Amino acid sequence: MKTPANFPSPGHTMEQQSGDIAEAFSRTAGKYDRFAEDHPNLARMRGKVYTHLLRYLKPGARLLELNAGTGTDAIYLAQQGFTVHSTDIAAGMLSLLHQKIERLGLGDRLTVQECSFTELDGVQGGPFEAVFSNLGGLNCIPDLRLVTRQIPGLLRPGGLITVVLMPPICPWELVYAFTGNFRFAFRRLSRGGTPTHLEGIYFKTYYFTPREVIAAFGPAFSTLAVEGLSVFAPPAESKNLAWRRPRLYRTLCKLDDHLAQRAPFCGWGDFFILSMRYKPLTAMKTRTETADKH
Repeated sequence: MKTPANFPSPGHTMEQQSGDIAEAFSRTAGKYDRFAEDHPNLARMRGKVYTHLLRYLKPGARLLELNAGTGTDAIYLAQQGFTVHSTDIAAGMLSLLHQKIERLGLGDRLTVQECSFTELDGVQGGPFEAVFSNLGGLNCIPDLRLVTRQIPGLLRPGGLITVVLMPPICPWELVYAFTGNFRFAFRRLSRGGTPTHLEGIYFKTYYFTPREVIAAFGPAFSTLAVEGLSVFAPPAESKNLAWRRPRLYRTLCKLDDHLAQRAPFCGWGDFFILSMRYKPLTAMKTRTETADKH
């Protein structure tokens, strides 16, 4: 396939990629919200993420959200009694979030900052009880350590990190190999990233296994849970199966509910959910040294 003229060149810097992504998602902000309307499958997926997240959050916790988009998750969490500081690099997305905050009267619980997740040293209001990133925002960078190395400075000891990322193995995409569409079926397996097109702008998407994400966070983070999201149930792009084939849809969702937390399915799917607990190594070392003295 011929590479589009405006596709990033091999020398494209991280700063240039971030600028492209910000512009692409700003352009699509309105469409993003409209696509989510009357979308039972996407609502189910978000519900699964919320159920997972709320297992580990204390009532009234202060959260930092990365790649907040138009604020669907932030608004839900604020309405549940949490205090949320939402960040995103796309000004167009955040403009819609500001409008929602004003309309819903959530200014006392929900604040917004235009900020890249690779430049979190400028985040206001920390440290937080939790850091949260939903639906693949972190799949836009080739090296997760650009983000993970900044997280300890944002979290309180014992704090929670929950990320929802796209893995290399998505059964719904792999079945396209049987139709001869090998490019789409195996697109997530490319180690150099997969070309992505949004609103006339090209950038790359990168896919990670749970093991790679855990390694990127390092030994100060202990894993709480890993859960596949839409392993058997349809992916986020599927809007109509729930309406057209409700019985099949319910069956697939039940399979997800039953198997998504078991290996190997917990690392497969349209996404996976990973939660970890922050335990500073200095504190761990101090406790060990104290125990050795006794």
